Amino acid sequence: MQLKTLLAATPVRQVIGPLDRAVENIAYDSRRVQRNTLFVALRGQKADGHQFIGQAISKGASVIVAEREEKDPRITCLVVEDTRTALADFSATFYGHPARKLKLAAVTGTNGKTTTTFLIKHICESAGLRCGLIGTVRYEIGERLLPAIRTTPESLDLQELLAQIAGAGCKAAAMEVSSHALAQNRTRGLEWNVAVFTNLTQDHLDFHGTMENYFDAKLKLFRGLADQKRKRKPVAIVNIDDRYGQQLLDKIDKRVAVVTYGMGTRADFRASNYRAEFSGTCYQLDAHGKSYLVRLPLIGRFNVTNSLAALTAADALGINLRNAVFSVAKAPQAPGRLELVPAKRQFQVFVDYAHTPDALANVLKTLRELEPQRLIAVFGCGGDRDRQKRPLMAEIADRLADYSIITSDNPRKEDPNAIVAEIEKGFRSNRYEKMVDRTQAIDRAVALARPRDIVLIAGKGHENYQEFGDYTIPFDDIQIARRAIENHPVEFLSS
Repeated sequence: MQLKTLLAATPVRQVIGPLDRAVENIAYDSRRVQRNTLFVALRGQKADGHQFIGQAISKGASVIVAEREEKDPRITCLVVEDTRTALADFSATFYGHPARKLKLAAVTGTNGKTTTTFLIKHICESAGLRCGLIGTVRYEIGERLLPAIRTTPESLDLQELLAQIAGAGCKAAAMEVSSHALAQNRTRGLEWNVAVFTNLTQDHLDFHGTMENYFDAKLKLFRGLADQKRKRKPVAIVNIDDRYGQQLLDKIDKRVAVVTYGMGTRADFRASNYRAEFSGTCYQLDAHGKSYLVRLPLIGRFNVTNSLAALTAADALGINLRNAVFSVAKAPQAPGRLELVPAKRQFQVFVDYAHTPDALANVLKTLRELEPQRLIAVFGCGGDRDRQKRPLMAEIADRLADYSIITSDNPRKEDPNAIVAEIEKGFRSNRYEKMVDRTQAIDRAVALARPRDIVLIAGKGHENYQEFGDYTIPFDDIQIARRAIENHPVEFLSS
């Protein structure tokens, strides 16, 4: 692609050097630079890409995009106001605006994004609408499954993924959109058919600072809907049961169609009469003046809400609602989301990604509804992340579990013992113990389990690694739990 073509994509303050250059590649990581690369110097939290401009030029970069002048006879320098904005604009143009070929569904919120996007994809494909997936667990491109680097990739990687999704014959894509991505303009230029707001509870305050900033980042997705140029009007889908969802309704432009969902009488898509069992959940859905019986092979009230969000999104995408309701009865299990560990035992073990106070409360309340003899919780908190939530997680476990084991999550560069000590401050009872080694903690919980008990292993869910200061080890809660169960004395279910 010619540099002149890319220049039309975004405002440029200054051009230093010739414009008659071919751009064969775009990179924001100097290690990925090759001949005729356009290198964009991003300012990150830990490093400034401007420090690597010299390295990029030595590796063959012919165009440098920066927020300051860079004079070198070997390159053309484009000086821009914000390199993140420029990267998003250049990337979309370089890959031919692949999102325009797809029906796009965005899902944002603290909890529920992964399950909701998995359900949207399942409903779409059941209706014959081939759908890609981008989110926390993995990226799905036709038949290909790729491990997720981050929930919402950097704009360059995101445009490349969307191009691959469109190239694989998909006509739609369901995407988790994180607050970090919105704050950093990673989704800039994408035009959504539907945008879903699930909820907002305390998380990521290490990045956003305050809940107001966190909410404002989410709000950015919905404020952008009014300026879209798609012929079809975008639809904002909002959880009216959430207090931030109610605030959001007042801030969405009147030009945007809004549909609400929830369990209250004011919801456009309303769930009622829900019943949870080990095999799944069923409830009554009222929408468009009709009632439907929804059977869902997922457990709990929060999954009722997740499925409501997905059904509302599917309806907005033009999928027949009755067919969508029928299809969720065969919905897949999202990995690490209240996932039952297979075991022929008289107790159950679940693994869940719950790593926020609200998510942990929701999961424990759901498991309480299954009427266990005892509910045993294993959990920790990640290092280098929001420290305020650590005692809050303990308060919730203390209140909703019968016994807890505090352990490590991903300690990263923090001392695991110090993290556990901060969590411990939230306990008021003595119904807990500390076991920093996560493998030992899971073994201990399974060893404690008796008939009709439920063990919850929370915090990591689908993750198959554990992060320490300067290294990462393989670690999968499901596999560790299976091994612990195998080592536990056999107590087969009575026939």
